Amino acid sequence: MTSIDYTERIPNNVELSSDRRLKRALENWQPRFSDWWAEMGPIGFAESEVYLRTAIGVDQSGWAHFGHVRMPDYRWGIFLSDQDPQRTIGFGDLKGSPVWQEVPGEFRGDLRRLIVIQGDTEPASVEQQRRLGHSAPSLYDLRNLFQVNVEEGRHLWAMVYLLHRYFGRDGRDEADALLERHSGDPDQPRILGAFNEETPDWLSFFMFTYFTDRDGKYQLGALRESAFDPLSRTCDFMLKEEAHHMFVGASGIGRVVQRTVELMVQHDTENVVPYGGINLDTLQRYVNFHYSVSLDLFGSERSTNAANYYASGLKGRYGETGYDDDHVLTDHDDTYLCVVDETITPTTLPARALVNHELRSEYTNDCDKGLRRWNRTLIDHGVDRTFALPHVGFHRRVGAFADHYVSPDGQLMNEDEWAARSAEWLPSDQERAHVGSLMQPVTSPGQVAGWIAPPSQGINTKPVSYDYVRL
Repeated sequence: MTSIDYTERIPNNVELSSDRRLKRALENWQPRFSDWWAEMGPIGFAESEVYLRTAIGVDQSGWAHFGHVRMPDYRWGIFLSDQDPQRTIGFGDLKGSPVWQEVPGEFRGDLRRLIVIQGDTEPASVEQQRRLGHSAPSLYDLRNLFQVNVEEGRHLWAMVYLLHRYFGRDGRDEADALLERHSGDPDQPRILGAFNEETPDWLSFFMFTYFTDRDGKYQLGALRESAFDPLSRTCDFMLKEEAHHMFVGASGIGRVVQRTVELMVQHDTENVVPYGGINLDTLQRYVNFHYSVSLDLFGSERSTNAANYYASGLKGRYGETGYDDDHVLTDHDDTYLCVVDETITPTTLPARALVNHELRSEYTNDCDKGLRRWNRTLIDHGVDRTFALPHVGFHRRVGAFADHYVSPDGQLMNEDEWAARSAEWLPSDQERAHVGSLMQPVTSPGQVAGWIAPPSQGINTKPVSYDYVRL
């Protein structure tokens, strides 16, 4: 087997070259990753040179180097943020104790499970998006897709490093399994439901990167608080790259909204389908679907596992230090919505039991910011409409509303009522077919498909007309 040059091939700050056991383990895993990328990664662009950002360090000068590179040659690095020798556990029953540099035996299974679940999402999104390159609305967007893909691959490497470095044979087996499960596979699906959904078109991709990658932001932020310091430092660096993924979604949807209202004003109609656009009603239904599916990723509002993770210091709240409480949560209550006697009712429980609910609530507030920006676009064009997030109980498969039918405005329904009206609120086959019909590739630098507005600026000071992908 050919030895890997860990300085050039895999940039890292974890001293891979000096750890012989870890080196052998990763030498064994790396060819499997390459095979997975060739089989399940982007289809048809292996020889194209893409203007990509590559991390070669964690400081300001090292984490964002740009240049044209073939994706199979991309240097997937392994980076942890700089260690703070004085860092202590910031929450839970062990608050104030030194953080852990190795895995405590009593938390080994739980920590491994948290890392595996996070790691499973990274290759899953690459698999979901692997066909999108052939319908990109511009070279700018094609480049952004591939940037998201390679960084999801790097995040997979980050989790695999932790599994190999700290969990022995069990970790190596779990790392192999991350490449054996596949999105949507009926026999070996990905762990979380949202990562088995299709991403068949670019509107779905923009919704995914806005809503589902935003869930990733909050999950990584909660893990960044972990008492297991290598996990905390890994997630801290991953969050830098996750910000670009959410930018792709927010700006992409914003550009679709911009183009839709331009067509509405130009043709004095709300129905822009005949003019190659996407109606506002369709956009709202896509929002309803992707937001509700992403809410399920937070798990049940009331969770014993989440309470135990918090108590043990394994997983905190997003921005834990920003909370004005004791960060122990033994004397605090919180309130969530659930169904009691066929009525949606606020219910109060100890705050530890509702850590998932708190994380999800912060996520919802963050999601709403994007909708306010898109609504300003409508106002600026004189359109008397607004986008809105559906009720938290709408279209749920996990948690307090999993066994109930709830309208976007929060009305409980029976199954027959839901069957009769759900087409008003979720994308129809006809709408998905129309969106799919618009997905014609645009491959000339500076040109953009007619269903989406051009970006306001390029990448890394380059113009929008730059040759971001050399086909």
